[in-house]
Amino acid sequence: MPRPDATSHSDAASRPAPVLYRNGSVYTAADPFATAMLVDGGTVAWVGSEQAASSIADSSMEIIDLRGALVAPGFVDSHIHLTETGIALESLQLGTATSARALLDAVAAAGGEGPVLGHGWDETRWADSALPSAEELERASGGRPVYLSRVDVHSALVSTSLVQSADLRGKDGYDGGARVTRAAHDAARLATRQLPQDVLKRHQARALAEAAANGYVALAEMGAPHIGGPEDLRLAAGWNDADKDAARFPEVLPYWGELVSSEAQARTLVEQLGCGVRGLAGDLNIDGSLGSRTAALRAGYSDAGQERGSLYLSVEQAAAHLAACSLAGIQGGFHVIGDAGLDAALEALDVAAKEVGEQRVRAAGHRFEHVEMADAAAVARLAHYSVTVSAQPSFDAAWGGAGGLYEQRLGERSRSMNPFAAFYSAGVPVCFGSDSPVTPLRPWSSVRACVEHHNVDQRISARAAFLGHTRAGWRAARHANPMAGQLVPGAPASFAVWEVEELMVQVADGRVQSWSTDPRARTPLLPALDTGSDPVCLQTVKDGAELYASPALRS
Repeated sequence: MPRPDATSHSDAASRPAPVLYRNGSVYTAADPFATAMLVDGGTVAWVGSEQAASSIADSSMEIIDLRGALVAPGFVDSHIHLTETGIALESLQLGTATSARALLDAVAAAGGEGPVLGHGWDETRWADSALPSAEELERASGGRPVYLSRVDVHSALVSTSLVQSADLRGKDGYDGGARVTRAAHDAARLATRQLPQDVLKRHQARALAEAAANGYVALAEMGAPHIGGPEDLRLAAGWNDADKDAARFPEVLPYWGELVSSEAQARTLVEQLGCGVRGLAGDLNIDGSLGSRTAALRAGYSDAGQERGSLYLSVEQAAAHLAACSLAGIQGGFHVIGDAGLDAALEALDVAAKEVGEQRVRAAGHRFEHVEMADAAAVARLAHYSVTVSAQPSFDAAWGGAGGLYEQRLGERSRSMNPFAAFYSAGVPVCFGSDSPVTPLRPWSSVRACVEHHNVDQRISARAAFLGHTRAGWRAARHANPMAGQLVPGAPASFAVWEVEELMVQVADGRVQSWSTDPRARTPLLPALDTGSDPVCLQTVKDGAELYASPALRS
C-alpha cells in the first residue's frame, strides 16, 4: 500500500511549474500599475510590481520576460459558428469580389472536388449589383454544385445542380433564380454540410485555432437545426473534454436554437442534447438579416419599395418558448435584428411574464442576439426584463456610415443602429461577439468599433467595450465562477499576452470621464487603438494551459 503522501508527491511532480510574467503591464483591478503576474496551475496566484517580482522569482518557475507586452483577460466571443467559420476559412474568399464576373471567375478557378463553397460576397459594395444566374454558376463550376454564402449568411447563390440535389423548388425563399433565402437557403446550406465527422472536426479545429491565435479563451457556439444539426453542436462541445495531452483550444459555450412550448419539453431537449447546453437561445430566428432583406421591419426597406422582411416566429410561439425556458430555469432567446422583429420579441416577454411571473422571466437570464434596431422604449423594456443583448460591434464598422449597407437598406433609420451607449445607460447587460464567419475573429477591431461607432452618441469607452468582450461574455453565459474574466489572485488564469505600441485610457468622448486619464484615477490601461494596427497576440492561456504561443514570446 502506498504511503499517504505518495499521491500528493506524484501530483506535485506532474504539476506544471509556476509561470512568472514580468517586465510588462497587467490589466487588473488589483493593481492598475502592475507589471508582473504569477500563474500557479490554473489560477492567478499574484499580481504586482517589478520590484516584488524580483523578490519572489526562483529556479522553480518559468520566467517570461514580457518586454513591455500587455497581459489582459482573454476574450470571449459571445456569438460564433465553428463549423461555418472553418469552412469559410478553407473556401473561396469572396469579400473582395466587386462584380458577378468576379464571382464566376473565382468559381471557375476553384480546385478540388465536390461542391464549390465560397463566402463573403456583398453586392452593396459593387458598382453593378446584378448577380450571376444559376446557369452561369453551373457552367463556371463545370457541373459541380455551387454554394456561395452572402456575407451575412442569410442568403446564398446556388447553381442548378444544387437546386436539384437539395430539392429547392417549391421551398419558401426560392424564386427560380440563383439567390436563395429563408427555408430554401437553409436547405441549400445543409445539403453542402453532409460531411464525414472527421471533416467536420477539421473545420472546427481550424476555427478554434484561429480564435486562440487571436486571444480568445471562450466561444459561444450558436447551434441550431437549420445550421448544422445536433451532432455538429455535440462535436463542438466535445472539444471541452479533449485529452489533456491533445491540442488545447478555447472553451466552447454551447447554445441551441430550437423552439419549445413547455417546461417539460425544454428540460427534455436539453437532456437529449447532452453536451452541456447553456440555453435554448442563439440562432432561434425571429427574423433574418438586413443585408438579405429578411430582417422584419416596421416600415419598408428604403431600397426595396414596401418589402418589410420576414417574421419566422409568431408572438405566441416566442412567448411559449420564453415561458417554458423561464419555468425550467434555462436561458431562452432569439436572433432578432429588425425593429418589427424586436417588437415581437418584447411582446413575447410581456406575454410570458403574465403567464409565469416577471421574476421568473428576469431570473432566467434570457438573451437576444444582435438587436440592431432598438428605440428608447425598446431599450427600457429590455432593461426591465434583464435581457442580455449579445451584439456585434464590427457590424457597425462594416456597414454603418454614409453610403453603407445600413443607409442603403434603411435610409434615415440607419442613424440609430446598434445603440450601445443607450444599452449601457439603461442598465441592459451587453456582451459582444463576431458572429464569425460574418465578421472576422479580430477582437481589438471589435473594441475599436465601439469607440469609433458611426453614431457619436452611441460610442462607449474602450474600457466598457473591453469588459463587454471579456468578463461580460462569461456572465452572459452564466458561468459558474464569478471571477472569470479578470486577473486577480484566485481568478482563473485565462488571459492573452499582446505586443502593443502604446497603452492609454480611451474614452468615447473627451468631455466625459477625462479624469480617468489621470494616473491618480488608477484606471488600468489598454492598447491605443488609433495607431492603424491591432495589437499582436503573443500567447493565449486558458485555465493555465497554453492554447497558442507566438515564436516571439520566448525568443
